[in-house]
Amino acid sequence: MKRIRFTVAVVVAEVAVLGFAALAFGQTTQTQYPAGAGLINISTSRTTEAVGYRDKTSTKIDFQGTSLMPRALGEARVDARDGRVAIKLELKDLSPATSFGSAYLTYVLWAISPEGRANNLGELLLDDEGKVKVEVTTKLQTFAMIVTAEPYYAVTYPSELVVLENVVRGDTKGTVTMVDAKFDLLQRGVYDSLQLTAYPVTGRVPLFLYEARNAVRIAQADGADRYAADSLAKAQNSLTRAEDYEMRRDRKSAATAARDAVQSAEDARTLTIKRRQDEYTAQQQQAANDAAASAQAAQQDEAQRRMDAERQRMQAEVAAANEAKARAEADAQRQAALLSEQQANAAAAQSAQQADAASQQAALANQQAAMANQQAAQAQAQAAQAEQEKQQLRAKLLAQFNLILETRDTARGLVVNVGDVLFDTARYTLRPPAREALAKVSGIVLAYPGLRLTIEGHTDSTGSQDFNQKLSEERAESVRDYLAQQGLPVNSMSAVGLGEAVPVADNGTPDGRQRNRRVEIIISGDVIGTPIGTNP
Repeated sequence: MKRIRFTVAVVVAEVAVLGFAALAFGQTTQTQYPAGAGLINISTSRTTEAVGYRDKTSTKIDFQGTSLMPRALGEARVDARDGRVAIKLELKDLSPATSFGSAYLTYVLWAISPEGRANNLGELLLDDEGKVKVEVTTKLQTFAMIVTAEPYYAVTYPSELVVLENVVRGDTKGTVTMVDAKFDLLQRGVYDSLQLTAYPVTGRVPLFLYEARNAVRIAQADGADRYAADSLAKAQNSLTRAEDYEMRRDRKSAATAARDAVQSAEDARTLTIKRRQDEYTAQQQQAANDAAASAQAAQQDEAQRRMDAERQRMQAEVAAANEAKARAEADAQRQAALLSEQQANAAAAQSAQQADAASQQAALANQQAAMANQQAAQAQAQAAQAEQEKQQLRAKLLAQFNLILETRDTARGLVVNVGDVLFDTARYTLRPPAREALAKVSGIVLAYPGLRLTIEGHTDSTGSQDFNQKLSEERAESVRDYLAQQGLPVNSMSAVGLGEAVPVADNGTPDGRQRNRRVEIIISGDVIGTPIGTNP
């Protein structure tokens, strides 16, 4: 079987305000529209695999969690028959979608064509154990599959919260194709910027009703009351009926009305996007027409002005030539009279100038020497002041970090100790106190862009070296990934696992082994200089 990887360039766009943008693989661009037209941000690219499934063939493909949900996994059986592809999907270890923010309530399965078209294959409803089973079909023959967190199931464009994506297995039957494509992803800020109030999701209110509420309020926030009032009104009426049915415990009728509300709200959002784009295009065309008319009038005015200026210039040149001739004759007479006087004074002036030049050179040399001494003193003072400010900042950061986690000052930088008690036993999962502490650390580091973080994982000597090495790497990477989720630039951090190679205490005692099980965050950078009290 010939295997070719399918590369998908991800375009992150705020489609709720206008337009879309294309991104060539490996490049990023940014397009800005005038006030009122919105902002499109293209910020990242993603690579995934698409399979061309052969007709009348049954095969399997795996699903693997992304960095947003690394523990999630699953598999799908794909059956291609007579132009339709049936998919039986089983996933597990998924966290509730609400963990990504108040706007997110559910998960949606997507099929992505090689041309970048995203197809909503349906909603994924989790059971109490974070598992889901679903059977769907698609008319696509070659496609990739991803799972995203969404505010409701009927969305037209996937969000950028991609939690799982398909992975080709060794026994997958089909053609894996590499093409340059693109598909639109809604940036997370599109929903977060709406500042939606979180729903208290409980078993008393069904999920479909929460999703209907979410769909209607998101359409309202996007401006559907202005651009698609009829569709929005239809969605609001359907939501009202669903709420009424739910109060009367008619769950079947409530679900039907809620689905109508979700679909009408999504139609209102899509129509709003199109009409705002048409409005913006018309404004741009009118502006171009006005500019062309203004430019033509300006050209005519400029041509007339140049003709008048040329006529005036020619008249002025004739008058100037006559005046110059008269001045030249008068100047010739004056120059002849002055020439003899100038020659007499030249000799005396030359000797005086030579004396003045010697005096000025001596004064200049003295002035330059004084300036050089002053500049040297200023440079020394500035260097001392800069080092003092760096050490003051270093001391300030040391005190701030010590309020969160144990921190010490070393030649390598400020070392923040994330102890073993902040991880699950023998695992790399961060416990809630660790996430809270690391969120505080990231908040401090974000205030100083010049800082760099080296994250080192360590273990005690219990267990095999291979196990300890892998565990230390996973813990270091877990801390780095969580800090990246808090907004720290990935290129300012590095993670490494050192296993049991660098103990700080005796592995022969329980207390020593606990101290050796740690993750150390070394915070350095030119902005905090050298250790406190040193004078480089």
